[in-house]
Amino acid sequence: MFDQLCSWDNLYLAYRLAAKGKRGRYAAAAFEHRLEDNLFDLQEELRAQTYRPGAYHSFYIHEPKKRLISAAPFRDRVVHHALCNLIEPIFERSFIYDSYANRVGKGTHRALNRCQQFMRRYRYVLQCDICQFFPSIDHAILRDILARKIDDERVLWLIDRILASGAGVLSDEYDMVWFEGDDLLAALRPRGLPIGNLTSQFWANCYLNPFDHFVTRELSNAAQGRSAYLRFVDDFIVFADDLRTLLQWRTSIIERLARLRLTIHPTEPRPVTEGASFLGFR
Repeated sequence: MFDQLCSWDNLYLAYRLAAKGKRGRYAAAAFEHRLEDNLFDLQEELRAQTYRPGAYHSFYIHEPKKRLISAAPFRDRVVHHALCNLIEPIFERSFIYDSYANRVGKGTHRALNRCQQFMRRYRYVLQCDICQFFPSIDHAILRDILARKIDDERVLWLIDRILASGAGVLSDEYDMVWFEGDDLLAALRPRGLPIGNLTSQFWANCYLNPFDHFVTRELSNAAQGRSAYLRFVDDFIVFADDLRTLLQWRTSIIERLARLRLTIHPTEPRPVTEGASFLGFR
């Protein structure tokens, strides 16, 4: 897999994807000015395993809410695309149908349409969103999830490099949460994925994929199909015809997310007749 990742065709495709819609910007234009040299340099660094990610440029956005965005140097974005070109198809096959963020053929509007279908089909809804999702993603847990499907140690080396480059970028955005069994060293666990990386968006789906299957298989099977679930990044909604079922599931959801070192904001199930706000729409 690593040889494919470092191939000229893959790196050139990665450059084209990274530059799409950005060729007029300085960073992309400067890279393109010496395109062959820059791609050959990247290829040699990757093959020799001397590649080192550069520093992030961070800034805040305020829509729809305040977020710290961290932009990687353009050459690192080329590497991110080169990596995702190969590993994304492997994980995409395992994602559930009703996961709608950062996937081809999905997106905001399809998620809204699906939510509307479920609102008309079920009686009760439980809306949840994860607290400080990207700053909370634990590197060790994520690395273990990725390693279950990737057996090339050199690819895992590159993943480790990218993960390490983002450690601490969102540390000021994270409020320490203690879980059962934690000792004082838990505060030092590397965590956080820079919002703005292609890898961060993709790995967010990988990180929550085990949880998606827990809800759709274990919880939904217990309800004998009389339930539904959909997720968009860190916002997810569960539907059922029984209020007691959703109350029990809320406890199970909190316990399962704790295994990923994640928490949700306080929430209560309610009738769908009261409506729901989802992805900026009601």
